[in-house]
Amino acid sequence: MANSNEVKVSGHVQELVANPSPLGLFGLAIVTLVASSQKLGITDGTAYIIPWALFLGAAAQFVAGIMDYKHNNTFGATAFCGYGFFWFAMAFSWMIANGLWGDGTVAFDTHQMGFAFLGYFIFTVYMTIGSMGANKVLFIIFFLIDLLFLGLFMNNLGWGGEAFHMLAAYSELGIAIVSFYGSAATVLNTHYGITVLPVGSPFGPWTKAAQAAKSSGVAA
Repeated sequence: MANSNEVKVSGHVQELVANPSPLGLFGLAIVTLVASSQKLGITDGTAYIIPWALFLGAAAQFVAGIMDYKHNNTFGATAFCGYGFFWFAMAFSWMIANGLWGDGTVAFDTHQMGFAFLGYFIFTVYMTIGSMGANKVLFIIFFLIDLLFLGLFMNNLGWGGEAFHMLAAYSELGIAIVSFYGSAATVLNTHYGITVLPVGSPFGPWTKAAQAAKSSGVAA
């Protein structure tokens, strides 16, 4: 006998799990709020950012990503796991810089971090295109992440000055604000079964083409 939280789909038994997006967005909101305070000069150092990077930015998003795999949500799983691993890497980088690993005299080249940021900028660009098929709030979050990584890789590779540092700082603060809204909207809309906080409909040429293909019975 199938468990009450399982459903048969196309001959397969699929376990029903809750929407993990609010947790992932909450984790993103917290870590970017804390990290942006340092970039904006409101707080000093990175030592106390590490716990929030590990448990909220990394672990919370990674768990959300694993749950999205259960939802057969390739986009959500890739996004949350991808950014979860990013915050694991950032936490370990800050550990090295703060002497928590080694003797504190490790020589490192910040350009390596710049190339990592460049890689994540490329990743975020095509994920931003995918976010159009979700909702407008998610698109805004990804667009702000684009600006964050643009500022980070330009600044760390020495291709931009203070302007790019501030672009990263304010973009990161914006990510926190919109992510809080996205988390709240998903929790409340799901909990009440009605639109408490609107997130906006999917948009863009690929979304329209996908909807047209589905309505005509053509596989994507």
